[in-house]
Amino acid sequence: MFKFFALLNRMKYIKRWSLMRSVAEENIMEHSQQVAVIAHALAVIKNKIYNGNVDILKTVMLAQYHEAGEVLTGDLPTPIKYFNKEIQLAYKDLESLAEDKLLKMLPDELKDEFSKYVKADTSCYEYLLVKSADKLSAYIKCLEELKAGNSEFKMAKNTIEKEIKSKNIDEVNYFFDKFIPSFNLSLDELE
Repeated sequence: MFKFFALLNRMKYIKRWSLMRSVAEENIMEHSQQVAVIAHALAVIKNKIYNGNVDILKTVMLAQYHEAGEVLTGDLPTPIKYFNKEIQLAYKDLESLAEDKLLKMLPDELKDEFSKYVKADTSCYEYLLVKSADKLSAYIKCLEELKAGNSEFKMAKNTIEKEIKSKNIDEVNYFFDKFIPSFNLSLDELE
């Protein structure tokens, strides 16, 4: 009996934004799906508009599994995770151990295939797109909370927006300019 997929199914119980009062709760399963959709868009934009050569499938799969280890560690809030270098490095080690434990829950003949997404090569361009999609997802969450009247997310929105813009990545800027404004619309305005 192998427990990999049963454990991943529990991602829906791991809440994000645990230190923030949220109008709508978000879990890491929902978040991973949204990041995969955005990362896919970024890869397509890079290839089609900016003549890139990004591996779209790799990008989407890295995004789908980018939070997999958190099913064992939980979602550590950003202010704690990045409080100082020692905590950041310790958490990276913890994430790596969690990913290793998760991969041990697969049959040997499947481990290599899943390992390349669960234990991502963080130096590849596809991973940069996933991290950018992760930030865009967080920004969208802030917009949704602010639209619902929750000013708790005002500072987070501003901080994340500055970080996104400071990276100056063409496909991210394109997505931000062309698609992000529509997240402020009501359902009637979207139709």
